[in-house]
Amino acid sequence: MKKRIETNVRSEIGKLNAVILHTPGKEVENMTPSNTERALYSDVLNLKVASKEHSEFKEVLDKVAKTYEVRELLEDILTNEKVKEELVRDIVKNEDIPEILETLLRMEPAELSRQLIEGVVMEKNTLTKYLSQERYSLRPLHNFFFTRDASIAINDKILIGKMAGRVREREALIMEAIFKYHSDFSTRVVNPVKDRPADNKIQIEGGDILIAREDILLIGTGARTTSQGIDYIIDQLRNKNEKRHIIVQELPFSPESFIHLDMVFTIIDNDKCVVYEPLITTPNRFDTVHITIDNGKVKNIQKKDHITDVLKELGMDLKPIPCGGSKDQWFQEREQWHSGANFFAVGPGKIIGYGRNTRTLEALNKNGLEVIKAKDIIKGKKDLKDYEKYIVAIEGSELARGGGGARCMTMPISRETVK
Repeated sequence: MKKRIETNVRSEIGKLNAVILHTPGKEVENMTPSNTERALYSDVLNLKVASKEHSEFKEVLDKVAKTYEVRELLEDILTNEKVKEELVRDIVKNEDIPEILETLLRMEPAELSRQLIEGVVMEKNTLTKYLSQERYSLRPLHNFFFTRDASIAINDKILIGKMAGRVREREALIMEAIFKYHSDFSTRVVNPVKDRPADNKIQIEGGDILIAREDILLIGTGARTTSQGIDYIIDQLRNKNEKRHIIVQELPFSPESFIHLDMVFTIIDNDKCVVYEPLITTPNRFDTVHITIDNGKVKNIQKKDHITDVLKELGMDLKPIPCGGSKDQWFQEREQWHSGANFFAVGPGKIIGYGRNTRTLEALNKNGLEVIKAKDIIKGKKDLKDYEKYIVAIEGSELARGGGGARCMTMPISRETVK
């Protein structure tokens, strides 16, 4: 009997065992300049280039861990007629499109999986639909290749995201169904939408949640995750007898490059992190709050100077490496805009990020990480096993324009525990 993967993510840097990705497809192409804002993009992406870059990213991850594709996982669970009907009815109800219910239910699993992601073209069979400016009855999931946001592995559970934009709510429904019904996974699913359906102030997205240590969560609050969302997470931790710490970082609502905490702060090693200095390590108007939970109760809520200060108090002394490299804020702003602080660790001191952020890569290299081009790994010119610490530089000229980096494009479900 095939062994099921149990959820185990207790840090940002533990050796990666399994991760979920979504290779961008025609849903990225099904977008025009007029609807980029609704799709949460700032620009129209070139699918051919974006797909090539993502393929390079996946090939690197395949070298170090088991990778899963959302579309394939979704197709697998749709072979179960009961699961198929439940998910389709949930989607149709949530998006108020009862007229396409039977059409969706008649589709074969592969085609249904495709259309639930790429969108269902509107049949112009009524005057209202004929006059409508909408192209789709079921809109494409333009953002799904950022798999980080709709579901979050925290220790041994999966927290389903409560998405800030309605355009992304279907992502959360799909990920919940995958974790509940796919035979490869064994986990407990926690969903704020199911627990508190009347609380529309709860918003939680995975890019705002970092696991510093099993007992320490870092959570950003801003455009995508609300204080009510963080309170919901706190309530989930109250039932534990262990002492827990939550460090909350306020984020600007604009520009859009600050949408999540992992766009300004990521942990890359036992003793290192990458930061956007103007927001994380220098005085500014955005609060850092330390919340202590002990014996099921919130014992203390206190403002602090910086994330790194609180982590040091808790025994995690991390050296901040500046995104953009130098003290020149001009370069820091440029590289932060293209996810220069957004890195994904496949092990302690072993990370992946965009090669376009050259000054950040130079700073990482000065701090002991060898810079390796993804192409050299794929072609067999270099072997990751030969390096103790490294940064794999992937092409990101097109992917970065979607508003996220390597961490945004990964949903880890199993890591080895870091001592």
